This record gives sequence, structure tokens and C-alpha cells, in this order.
Amino acid sequence: MDDRRKFELILDNIADGVFTINTDWRIELFNKAAERITGFSAEEAIGRVCREVFRTNVCDYDCAIRRALETGEPVTNYEVIITRKDGIQIPVSVSASILMDDDGGIMGAVETFRDISQLKWLEMELQERYQFGQLIGKSRRMQEIFEQIEMLAENDVTVLIQGETGTGKGVIARAIHLNSHRADGPFVTVNCAALPEPLLESELFGHVKGAFTGAVADKPGRFELADRGTIFLDEIGEIPTHVQAKLLRAIEDKEFERIGGTKTIKVDVRIIAATNKDLREEVKAGRFREDLFYRLNVISIEVPPLRERREDIPLLVRFFIDRFNGEFGKQIEGISQQAMDLILRYNWPGNVRELENAIEHAFVHCRGGLIMPEHLPLEIRKGDSFPGIAPFFNLQPGENPLEAAERAVIIRVLEETGWRIGEAANILGISRPTLWRKMKRHGIKKGE
Repeated sequence: MDDRRKFELILDNIADGVFTINTDWRIELFNKAAERITGFSAEEAIGRVCREVFRTNVCDYDCAIRRALETGEPVTNYEVIITRKDGIQIPVSVSASILMDDDGGIMGAVETFRDISQLKWLEMELQERYQFGQLIGKSRRMQEIFEQIEMLAENDVTVLIQGETGTGKGVIARAIHLNSHRADGPFVTVNCAALPEPLLESELFGHVKGAFTGAVADKPGRFELADRGTIFLDEIGEIPTHVQAKLLRAIEDKEFERIGGTKTIKVDVRIIAATNKDLREEVKAGRFREDLFYRLNVISIEVPPLRERREDIPLLVRFFIDRFNGEFGKQIEGISQQAMDLILRYNWPGNVRELENAIEHAFVHCRGGLIMPEHLPLEIRKGDSFPGIAPFFNLQPGENPLEAAERAVIIRVLEETGWRIGEAANILGISRPTLWRKMKRHGIKKGE
């Protein structure tokens, strides 16, 4: 038995698919696992250009072999979608390397791949644990918010949601409403910053005919419209002080009068307020009533900015891709590693809303099946202008941001649990052996 035949026998007993190509991109070797995964026989594959057999969603613009040839470095664990001979699409994980002769000349390339369909199903099941309605997050702080929402569904206490602009305060408010016994009632939003000061009181409490110039008929306010439901007072820190007293009474007594009216109106509403301001500082500055602050701050939810929960970004990107595929009528499969690296490096001053806008921007410009760096907004592509991820994850030159992110998250959870492996594994949603393996891979030891 010659050496080539021995080599082929070895390859045929490997679980991963393997094929090699020459410098003309034609397949020269195709093992049994490659036949099983792609549906093409070796006789059908050998001699054909690889893209005709290994039909991926990135063959034309982000091929793993092409990337290895361009960079001179091996490509590992690159997830793509292939179309089998029978037309079924399946996800595979690809690795590729250049083949060189004894003189260092390129003689082709080798690619290995494995079917990860079952792994993707498991990921989908896990993702259900990381989604609460329209809220997405696997980070510990987001998981704590999910738990708070579930707890708040059981009662009608007033809730104050605090966080930067774009963090999803309105989404949290709606989730609280939809998971409460008031879910069948109205959810009425008042953007206190968007309404002109003279109109705000009328919008909140309504007015009677003739109360002021232009009041040609009785008009109910938002509190009345929210009866038996929830009223969401967004940007509550913008309410002028002369309206705050009347708002305090409405919250405490669930009653008020329309502007110009004398009849007391009683309502049954739940109050949820949100602000991007520090209300305690506003109280100290005399711009916000202290009694109103304490009436609103019965239960407080602090929403972290996106830069402090970067481990949630890949989940959010996937969520927005799926949503925009439906809205745009496209079939974008995902995002390239280079584009994801840029997204993870960016500091996201506009938080989740800015990320959503960035993915929508990419959908407008993307004509293929994968979002590439050039499809992203310019400010995100200027990665060096936004160094936020580097200090957060202690990113080293050339280090993979996803790997750095995972290492940082594991260390944080271990520290918060006092390095109790079982508890940390439960929080991370993985088994103890898996956590041990990840700690070993990242070189994580107690006391870091």
C-alpha cells in the first residue's frame, strides 16, 4: 500500500469533512465525511472548482481559503452556511490552511469542516433563556433585570427606570406591562421631553372646553386614557416644577382635575417612569421635587449602557438581523468576523438604539448574504477612534475581541461568586466541566 493510499484511508476515518484544492481552485481530495456532509460523492467532486461543490453563502467575497491566502495565516472555526447537493442548507464550522511545497511555494490549500446543525439548535434553545420579549441579554445585569420584571408582574408598585439614552428603558416598561395583570389594558406613553411646557399639563390631565385659547372641546388626558392599564412617563426628569405638584397628587391619590374643570376624576393606573438623568442630583439642584422622587422610586431598575454588557452584542446583532430580514425582505445570513470585531470595539454612545440603527444601515448597503465592514456606518469603521473595548477587556494587539470578551465575563462572574465554580457555571448557563475547560483555555486562575 503506497503512502497516498494510507493517507486517504486515514482521512476517510476522520469525522470532519476534508478536501484539498490545487492552485486552480480545483478539488484534488475529498474524504468520506465530506461526501456525507455535502451529499456529493468524491467522483463528483474531484476535478471541479470548489465553489461548485462546497457551496457556501460567502464563496464570492469572504471564502476561508481566500482569507488564508491573503493573510498567510490559518483560518479556524469560521461559521458559514453550505447548500448540500439536495438543496438543504446547513451550518458548518470551517478551518482552512495553505499547502506549501518544500521550497515554500503555494501548491494549494486544505479545508476541514464539520456539521454544526445540532449545536445551532442548542444555541437557539439557550437563546430563549437570553430573551425576554423584545429584551435581549445574557449578561448578569440583564438577567437580573429579567428577574425584576417577573417579580414586578405580581404587583402594581410604581417603577423608576434609569439609564442612558438608547438603553431600552421603554422596552423594559412595556415588558413590565405585558407581563402584569394589566396586559389587556392600555399602555400609554408620555414623552415628557417632547411636549412643549404649556401643553404638558393638558396632555397629562386633559382640559375642559374654554379652559384656554384653542380649547374648543373637552379633551381627556393621558392618565384617563391609561385607566385600568399602565402610563409610562418617559424622560420624567424634564417635567417642569409647577406640573410636578399635580403629578404627585395624581400618583398618590390616583385622582386629578382636568385643566379648567372642577370635577375630580379617579383612575386605576400603574405608574412607570424613566429618565436618563440622575434624579438625586436634580433634587439637590432644586429642579425636581424630593417627595415626587421618593414616590416614583419605589422600585428602581438601573439599565446598564451597552459598553458595559458587550457580551450581549452578538445576541443583539443576531436579533436585529432576523428582524430586518423580515422588514427588508432579504436573506442576510449573518455578519463577517471582521465586521463583528469592529462592532465589539466601538464604544456605543447611543447604546442599543445606535446598534439597531447601525444594523439597519448595513441592511440598506448589503447586497450579499453577509454583512461586511464596508456596510457599517463610517464612525464604527473608524475603530481607532473608539477604544472603549480595549480597556474594558484589556485587549492586547492581535487578540480576538470575542475571546477577550468571554475571558472578561468569566473572570467577572467568578469574582462576583467568590470563585465558586458551580454557582458561576449556573449564572453563565454552562456546565461545571465546560467552565473548567474555558478557564483552562483562557489561562484563568484565582486571584487575577
